[in-house]
Amino acid sequence: MPTPRDRRARLAAFAVFAVQGLTFATLLTQVATLQRRHGLTDGELSILLLVVPVIAGAGSVLAGAAASRYGSRLVLRLAQPLACAAVVLAGLAPNIPALVAANVLFGLGLGGVDAGMNMQGVAVEREYGRAVLTGFHALWSAAAVAGAVWASAAAGLGLGLPATFTIALVPAVAVALAASAWLYLPGEEHRHRAGSPAEPTAGAKVAWRPIFPLCLAMAFLYVGDSSISNFGSVFMDRVVHAATPVIPLALGAYQLTTFLVRVGGDLAVRRFGSAAIVRAGGAVATLGFAAIVAAPSAPAAIAGFALTGIGLSVVAPQSFSAAGRLDPAGTGVAIARVNMFNYVGFVVGAALVGGIADASGYQVAFAAPLVLAAAIILLARGFQPRTAGNAATTAPIAS
Repeated sequence: MPTPRDRRARLAAFAVFAVQGLTFATLLTQVATLQRRHGLTDGELSILLLVVPVIAGAGSVLAGAAASRYGSRLVLRLAQPLACAAVVLAGLAPNIPALVAANVLFGLGLGGVDAGMNMQGVAVEREYGRAVLTGFHALWSAAAVAGAVWASAAAGLGLGLPATFTIALVPAVAVALAASAWLYLPGEEHRHRAGSPAEPTAGAKVAWRPIFPLCLAMAFLYVGDSSISNFGSVFMDRVVHAATPVIPLALGAYQLTTFLVRVGGDLAVRRFGSAAIVRAGGAVATLGFAAIVAAPSAPAAIAGFALTGIGLSVVAPQSFSAAGRLDPAGTGVAIARVNMFNYVGFVVGAALVGGIADASGYQVAFAAPLVLAAAIILLARGFQPRTAGNAATTAPIAS
C-alpha cells in the first residue's frame, strides 16, 4: 500500500519525466532552424545528430555506475539541469564547434536523465505494487507536445532560438530541482535489491533467442522515432514547404498521438493481448510513414506523423513487458538487453535517414523507416506469452 512518502516520490517522478519531454522536444523541433543558421548539409546534420544518442549511451552507463553508489536522485540533480543548459547553449552557439560541444553536453544530460528517471519510476512502481510506468511516459509525451506547441508559438512571435530555449527551460530547471527533494533517497530506492540474484548467474538463464524479436522491434521502432525526431522538422521545411510556425507541428502531432494512445494502452492490451496490439501498431505506423512519403501538403504530412505516433507508441512498452515475461526470476537481464536496442535504433535511424536524404531527398529517406515499421508486423509473434503460466497478459512496462 503506497504511503504519503511514495505519493510524493511519484509526483516528483512525474515532474522529472515532464521536464525531460519538454527539453527533448524544445531542441528537436528546431533542427531545421539550426541547420539553416549554421549552413549544414544534410550529411553534416546527420553526423551532428548522431552525436546525441552515442553520447547519451555513455551518459546512461555513467549514470548507472553513479546511481548504484550514490542513488539516482543525485544523478538527476546533476544531469537534468545539464541537459536544459545544453539546449540553451545550442541556441547561443555562434559556430559549428560550439554547437557540437552543446550537443555533447546535451547527450550526457539526456542519457543521465533517461537512466535516472526510469530508476525512480521503477522504484515507485515497486512500492505501489502495480504498473505505473506507462503514466510517467504518457506525461513525457504530453510535455513534448507542449514543447512543440511552444516552438510554434515562439516562431509566430518572431523569437530567436536563445529566447525560445531560455523561456521554456529556465522554469523547467527550477521545477526539476524543486521536485528532486521528493525523489527517493538511495536507501529507499535500493532497499529491496539486497536479495536479488547476481547478474552473471541470472543472465546465463535468460536465452537470447526468444528476446531477439523484441530487440529488433525496439530497434526498428527507434529508427522510425529518430527519423521523426531528427528530421521531421526538416521534412516539413524542405519537402512540403510549411510555414515556420507550422514546422514544429509535425513532432507535436507525433507526440500528441503517442500520449493519447499510451493513456489508454493498458486497457487495449488486457483485451486483445500484446502480440495483437504490436501487430496493429506496426500496421498503423507503416500507413503513417506511407502518408508522410506521399504527402502533397503540410496538413497531409502532419496527419501522417500523427498516424505514425499511434502505431509506434505501443511497441516499446510491450517490448519491455514481453521481456519481463521471458525473465521469470525478475533479474532485469532481458529488459536491459532490449533497452540497449533503443540507442542502436536511434543511431541507425539518424545515419540511415540522413544518409539517404543527402543522396536522394527526404521523401525517399522516409521510405526506410516505412519498411522497418512493416517488419514489426512480422516480429509481433515474439510478443505472445510462451507458457501456460504466463498466458495472462499483464499490464505493460512503459518505455
